Amino acid sequence: MIEKILNERIMILDGPMGTMIQEHSLDEDDFRGKSFVNHKESLKGNNDLLNITKPDLIKTIHRSYLEAGADIIETNTFNSTSISLADYGMEKYAYDFNHAGAKIAKEAKEEFCQNTKNFKIFVAGSIGPTNRTASLSPDVNDPAYRAVSFDNLVDCYSEQVHGLIDGGVDILFVETIFDTLNAKAALFAIDKIKSEKKLEIPVMVSGTITDASGRTLSGQTVEAFVIAISHIPLLSIGFNCALGADQLLPYVKRLSKITDCYTSVHPNAGLPNAFGAYDQTAIEMSGLIENYLKENIINIVGGCCGTKPGHIRLIAEVARNYKPRKI
Repeated sequence: MIEKILNERIMILDGPMGTMIQEHSLDEDDFRGKSFVNHKESLKGNNDLLNITKPDLIKTIHRSYLEAGADIIETNTFNSTSISLADYGMEKYAYDFNHAGAKIAKEAKEEFCQNTKNFKIFVAGSIGPTNRTASLSPDVNDPAYRAVSFDNLVDCYSEQVHGLIDGGVDILFVETIFDTLNAKAALFAIDKIKSEKKLEIPVMVSGTITDASGRTLSGQTVEAFVIAISHIPLLSIGFNCALGADQLLPYVKRLSKITDCYTSVHPNAGLPNAFGAYDQTAIEMSGLIENYLKENIINIVGGCCGTKPGHIRLIAEVARNYKPRKI
């Protein structure tokens, strides 16, 4: 069904969960809720935990993006792997966070669909990069050292994917890829689980060009990145995070010329200012996104860090005036 829609129009992805959560200025007690009052480590900043302790807040954020015009909403599970959750001593809850995050997003989708009679809405299970790299050493004095192995990543991604699928996602979305080997571990886990479950579920992939070098952190150019992840069928390939719409444009142009997949982009709201905040307005960002639409190089567009429902609303309005890239 989603392929049919993508052939007809540009689809709108939502914006970041983290930016919206920050708007609520939650404290330690908010994150802990009643379930984790006695947890030893500090939990403030563990946004994925809110799937358990503040599900109504997460659903409200999903609803705000749907009302802004999003066709695809992402689960609040970007860091819901046992590897990332180890920072909070919460490794054993990885499956639960993913399952809960998927259920919340699915409920928000179903409620919105019933109220609007728009049944062309999809939930994408957000699969982040983890906080470790399989192909780079975190220790400059020991370049051969690796903080995580490929097999470790496959195991933790498998747990995440099981939780997302069991919770009812429509799509699996491996995003913000700075180390391509991490992404290959996620895709390996997905492919294995799809085969075991005899399940067909679309897979989206989005890499991160880290700077003006035009490469991912692990050193891949656009072309090398596409080759490295094309060993399993993908619904879409795109780029997100690190850069704004203006800076990402040349790389998405190159991508659109070499892939047979649908293409996506969800840039940051410009580059961060001296305080780490994003100042690009919805009007400014939608104007920059229109350059992609005029070039006819994308099929899916949304926002990453610093974007809010207002940004998504204006992007959706602009996108209605353009046809999608043909594949």
